[in-house]
Amino acid sequence: MEARFQIFLILLAVLAGTALLAKRINTAPAILLLLAGTALAFVPGMPSLELPPELVLLLVLPPLIYSASVAMSWREFRFNLRVIILLSVGCVIFTALMVAAATHYLIGLPWGVGFLLGAIVAPPDVVAPLAIARKLGLPRRILTVLEGEGLANDATALILYRFAVAAISSGLFSLPQAAGTFCAIVVGEILFGIAVGWLSLRARHRARDPQVEITLSLITPYIAFWIPEHFGGSGVIATVACGLYISWNGPLLIPAATRLQGIFFWDLVIYMIEGLLFLLTGFQMRSLLEKSKAFPLDDILSATALVLVIIVIARFAWVYPATYLPRVLSKRLRERDPYPPWQWPFVIAFTGVRGAVSLAAALALPYTLPSGEGFPYRDLMLFVSFGVIFVTLVGTGLLLPGVVRWLGVAKDGRSEHVAEHEAEIAARREALDAALKSLDAMTDDRELSDEVVKLLRARHEIRSNQLPDSLNPDAHDATVAGAQLTRELIAAERKFIHVLLRDGKITDETRRHIERDLDLEEASLANREYRRLPL
Repeated sequence: MEARFQIFLILLAVLAGTALLAKRINTAPAILLLLAGTALAFVPGMPSLELPPELVLLLVLPPLIYSASVAMSWREFRFNLRVIILLSVGCVIFTALMVAAATHYLIGLPWGVGFLLGAIVAPPDVVAPLAIARKLGLPRRILTVLEGEGLANDATALILYRFAVAAISSGLFSLPQAAGTFCAIVVGEILFGIAVGWLSLRARHRARDPQVEITLSLITPYIAFWIPEHFGGSGVIATVACGLYISWNGPLLIPAATRLQGIFFWDLVIYMIEGLLFLLTGFQMRSLLEKSKAFPLDDILSATALVLVIIVIARFAWVYPATYLPRVLSKRLRERDPYPPWQWPFVIAFTGVRGAVSLAAALALPYTLPSGEGFPYRDLMLFVSFGVIFVTLVGTGLLLPGVVRWLGVAKDGRSEHVAEHEAEIAARREALDAALKSLDAMTDDRELSDEVVKLLRARHEIRSNQLPDSLNPDAHDATVAGAQLTRELIAAERKFIHVLLRDGKITDETRRHIERDLDLEEASLANREYRRLPL
């Protein structure tokens, strides 16, 4: 037990150190974490760490999916629903079929095994590519499509995975029955996820205690995921539906104290889960190499290379027709949603990183068939899956910044970012104007003293003056200077409060109260800060 805890502390130290190094060299942390995990696996004396598939599928996946769903805009998700469905359902099925055909005809795998391997490697990951893409200033729509696809495609892949395992185990497969089951799972999980989201929000609203509400929020994704998964579904669709429902309906039901504490809590939880997951994924290299002796190295490398080529070709072959063909066929769609530049689908097609779900699905393959025979090609599928994850994550992570610069897509993102910040400033001003009108109405309806009205108007004036008139360089420089000076004043106030505490003039409890106000003010300052965008 003590040894395991020591390993856990080592992993946390590596996680923190790798994150600092990634920030310094401006590289995606996921890449360095995967490489660090691989290197750690071969350190002399380091025990072999197996990544249990149920840990990923049942414990790690629900909070990751739920957190990403809550962070996603339901309005943007709905607007891009057609594209997301074409990618998360159509592209996954198409990729699985392409892998099945290629591995059957070129290396002789049975159709069922090839389709199972295709289902494992078909879904791109949601975590790693977004961590890379967000730093590059891509247009919001590209990020929304990638995130929406990454959330929903796991469900398609896991359902196909279960169909393929069942078909190999029993030797029976019915396409109409499988299609009907697939549709039933999708509809049932959407309804169940919305119901769980509704119940969770009502329970949290009644609790009115931040600790209880955050605890309920942590339980919510597991309820949404585990119950459908137990009855043969994927659990992913229900968790996505639950998260999107809470994202849209939660702002007016979740108190401010819960929201502030919940943000910090969930940020830490997701940060640690993602980091440890990539580290443990790298750790699997050691056990895989130990098992690889049963297969010729040439067979493993050739199978991995073949599958890599097929999934890349399949994604490009699907993304471009899925982007342009519906617009060619529908005039109404062209008018509502014109043709995007060719660079946008290229980025979407290129960003096809495979991740933990693929590895967990490969690790979860049965060891034997019901007859007692070994599950066919199990180890080969495991080797190929890890190779695909490793190459796509490291390769895409290193090449994507150069591809984005070559395509010039970041220019669209910068223009969009400027417009978004301008809209934010306007929205803040309009909200302050609405609050001022409410204050005028309160003054007329209630007997408020002049001191109270003066105090409230001063608060309104201060908040209004903190907003820049625009994002032009002069206004930006003034805002940055004001923010920096405010930070220095807050620091001076902190030092003085510490002196009062040291001299015994205030208690620790008083110091904490004052410090909390200063912390919230500094956090609010960072939230309002408008940084100049790179040219």
